[in-house]
Amino acid sequence: MNMHKKRRHVQVLVFDFDIKIAYVAYNMVQAHGKENCILFFTDTQWEDDDNYRFMEEVSEYIGVDITYRIDGRTPEEVFYDYRFLGNSRMAKCSEELKVRQTLIFLEELRDDYDLEPILYFGIGPHETHRSDRLKEFYAHNPLEPVETRFPMIEKFVPDEEIKEIIEKGWGIKLPRMYELGFTHANCGGRCVRGGFEHYAQLYKIWPHQYQEQEEMEERFRQYFEKNVSILKAERKPFTLREYRELMERVGVDNVIQNGITKYLRVRDDERESIPCVCTTF
Repeated sequence: MNMHKKRRHVQVLVFDFDIKIAYVAYNMVQAHGKENCILFFTDTQWEDDDNYRFMEEVSEYIGVDITYRIDGRTPEEVFYDYRFLGNSRMAKCSEELKVRQTLIFLEELRDDYDLEPILYFGIGPHETHRSDRLKEFYAHNPLEPVETRFPMIEKFVPDEEIKEIIEKGWGIKLPRMYELGFTHANCGGRCVRGGFEHYAQLYKIWPHQYQEQEEMEERFRQYFEKNVSILKAERKPFTLREYRELMERVGVDNVIQNGITKYLRVRDDERESIPCVCTTF
């Protein structure tokens, strides 16, 4: 008897509301068949409602249901559990709500269904530093190594072309956050890895969302009696309240147009927008 029976492969796409990932999903299903593909989404409970609408319409178009997983905590609750406020350098919310749930699901596919997962990402050729780290991570952190694939690196398609395919070819409206000018649509605009530019856009477009994040930050500071913040300026904490007051003083459009360096001495890595995906990389 062969004690090492080879598992059947299943293609698992780390699915969300990114247009590149939607395009990868369609092509993955065309190449491997619906029965051999899984769209896997980890929910932070902070997402914009229109993100779910987009994902469900893409799912229906390609004919594969979405497998949802949820930890049960919000990012804020993770911050309290770890006594650490997420920022652009470290986001425990991503590790706990996304990466951990992904690893659990991959092991379930092996242990409960005797399937061997192959993990797909929508990373493009300009993000090979991320793909290299993802390959390394999934080769060593699961109980067994997981093969990772990056179709958009192998065959790059420009974003504008993908948008046209989705909107005109598939008849699916893009998530509204992109139309509103956000560079990414994670966590309903409240992504702690967003950076100065992102939060200026959030304050301009959805001031109520900015206020919620500002209040969340202040609650954490008071509860733990720590001088911490999501953003940093001059290598020191710079709270969302301070940033809002600056934008009210000089004008949010001026901040967006001129950049934060006109008003504060901020290092380059403190200005960068670092979108959060299903991993921390």
